[in-house]
Amino acid sequence: MSSPVRTMTMPSHSLPAQLEQIGLRAVPGELDDFLARAAKLRWSPRQILEQLAQTEAAERAHRSLERRLRVAEIKKFKPMADFDWSWPKKMERDVVERALTLDFLADGRNLILVGTNGLGKTMIAQNLCHAAVLAGHSVLFRSAASLLEELHRQSPEGRQRKLRTYANVGLLCVDEVGYLSFDDKSADLLYEVINRRYERKSVVLTTNRPFKEWNEVFPNAACIVMLLDRLLHHAEVTKIEGDSYRVRESEQETAARRRKK
Repeated sequence: MSSPVRTMTMPSHSLPAQLEQIGLRAVPGELDDFLARAAKLRWSPRQILEQLAQTEAAERAHRSLERRLRVAEIKKFKPMADFDWSWPKKMERDVVERALTLDFLADGRNLILVGTNGLGKTMIAQNLCHAAVLAGHSVLFRSAASLLEELHRQSPEGRQRKLRTYANVGLLCVDEVGYLSFDDKSADLLYEVINRRYERKSVVLTTNRPFKEWNEVFPNAACIVMLLDRLLHHAEVTKIEGDSYRVRESEQETAARRRKK
């Protein structure tokens, strides 16, 4: 006697839910509008599929951009349109403007911005990172202190994972090297990051200390020479000289408040 054939009954779902189930994100939420537009414009079946694909591709690109901006942690910054090029007493504007085209990324070259506080080094670095994200690159923007603290607090296995992340991201910015002093272990960790990216991936680094003073930033560190060797080889180093723009802004704001009184 043959056994009866069992048929499986699939649960019924709405069309938007089914579209979401197969990975679509943009169209399900506006399905009625999408179908109404298709009917009004008398799209052919091929045109419907083309519009659906274009809508989903645009949504995925938007989500990817938002995710990469969130991961980058560039934080709030002023656009280069607000940068006062005339304020620094000395600055290689052509070097910065060329860097903003991101031409150095293809060759894995580094960009080092050197100058005292308040001259816009971090602002320029943030704009570079933002431009790189918009161009489709993965980016991490970290202060030297936060990067090294993050590596210090990891377990050995976690530290290796973090080092791989820092090694392989499309663009890494290490901001504010020299504002704090670090121990020799920190120098070893920074060297490991730079060495893993050497001749592969670009680094943007800002510092308020000339390289001859990095022994004071990382006292007793044996790897400083090797660190600078890897960092500066294939690097564009540009110096910014002048008085602090932040001090100038503060003085202007104070004067404006006094005038109001």
